[in-house]
Amino acid sequence: MSVSIMEDIKSVSDLKKKTNEIFKQMHRTGRPIIVTVNGKPDAVLLDVGVFEKKLKALNLGALLTQAEREVKKGHTRQARDFLKELKESAKVSR
Repeated sequence: MSVSIMEDIKSVSDLKKKTNEIFKQMHRTGRPIIVTVNGKPDAVLLDVGVFEKKLKALNLGALLTQAEREVKKGHTRQARDFLKELKESAKVSR
């Protein structure tokens, strides 16, 4: 996700004065707004749709990391065996 230094960094004073304008920009561009306090980054505003996509990606990454650990430990089984067990447990007919 890119950030435009010129457009996407706003002071807390700007946020107070131009809240509507800043929110419109955030929704239009899909980019986060970095809010500064005393010239230092303090908070990030993010469109909810963008946040949900990022959260899903983060959750998927965590699941893949866990799966990779299990594979490294040798906790695997044949796909055929897994699919057979899955069909039986779900009572899926052929």
